[in-house]
Amino acid sequence: MKVLIVEDEPKTADYLQRGLTEQGYTVDVARDGLDGQHRALEYDYDVIVLDVMLPKADGFATLSAVRTRKQTPIIMLTARDGVDDRVRGLREGADDYLVKPFSFLELVARLHALTRRNRGQDATQLYVGDLHIDLMARKAWRDNRRLDLTAKEFALLAALARRHGEILSKTTIAELVWGVDFDSDANVVEVAIKRLRAKIDGPFATPLLHTIRGMGYVLEVRESSGRA
Repeated sequence: MKVLIVEDEPKTADYLQRGLTEQGYTVDVARDGLDGQHRALEYDYDVIVLDVMLPKADGFATLSAVRTRKQTPIIMLTARDGVDDRVRGLREGADDYLVKPFSFLELVARLHALTRRNRGQDATQLYVGDLHIDLMARKAWRDNRRLDLTAKEFALLAALARRHGEILSKTTIAELVWGVDFDSDANVVEVAIKRLRAKIDGPFATPLLHTIRGMGYVLEVRESSGRA
């Protein structure tokens, strides 16, 4: 599970990063609101822990910026226990709210609850970087350009996007897209991946679909622009 912590207080940020890493999370840290907005919009996280009092852009501005494009679960943190702040955060799109000081175990429990709830929802709009997928309309765009996909290519893209950031083996992809377990030497998945990659990555500078040798494939935004 991948978590973004947006917290400017070094002691708190380091404590949360260390504690969540020990719990098995993959953790990124942003030290101000603008960096938090950039990371939240450019990369994909299972949940965001967002402080209210931040330099460059406060938590409410950061929340608003993220909600223009993504519905990533967000827990807001504040040292102020005023009801108005909590109500404002929830009204503007926060999923949960914790007042400092808080119990680390309570934060972990709330993270688990939010991610379970989010995965249980059948979202109809998926975003991976500048890739946008409308599951209901069965259409996809990248950088606002419509992608011309066959039915199977769209199903393959949707399967990868629903589990973006997770490496999927050829067997798993075959089960998700075709509903069968292909023989290990079958190249059906490889051919489909090659065709899909040509359409979603070919015309664009930054690749989203990556091959992990010996393991499978993953759809995700990477900081490196090199193709894989």
